[in-house]
Amino acid sequence: MKRPLRPEELRVWAMVAGTVRPLPGRDLPAPPPADPLDPPVRAAPRPPASTQPRPPKPVARDAEKAIEPNRRHRIIREREPIGGRIDLHGLDQDRARAALEDFLRRSWAEGYRAVLVITGKGLQGDGVLRRRAPEWLADPRLADVVAGISEAHRRHGGAGALYVALKRRPRT
Repeated sequence: MKRPLRPEELRVWAMVAGTVRPLPGRDLPAPPPADPLDPPVRAAPRPPASTQPRPPKPVARDAEKAIEPNRRHRIIREREPIGGRIDLHGLDQDRARAALEDFLRRSWAEGYRAVLVITGKGLQGDGVLRRRAPEWLADPRLADVVAGISEAHRRHGGAGALYVALKRRPRT
């Protein structure tokens, strides 16, 4: 059996309930019955509703889709083996892109289903290769090879590396 709330608990609850905004289409909860011996409690003022529209969510292109969560989990746990690794450190953009495309095509031809692309983080965490690699992987020329991309787990390089899920090769 529940015990009845004490007057100080009711006051605290009234203050908390006064700060809550209901979901759209819902009504405000009914206030608890007031004790005639207690002084009236003022509800905290509500912050004004934002009049600015919310910014639109970024639209992901089909080629930039993320790896399915279950598949990413299998790759992290190495239940789905990482077939190959490429380290792009020290390469300029043109050489890095060419090496990446060649590596992905060879890995796909060998039947690998997942690879690790190490881009590095750059000097201040905003390296050029780190920024550009997802764009290169979304290129339509690689659409028949790349199934999805995702940031690597910490033990595989974290923010300085990407998992690339590869599509299955068609049966011949």
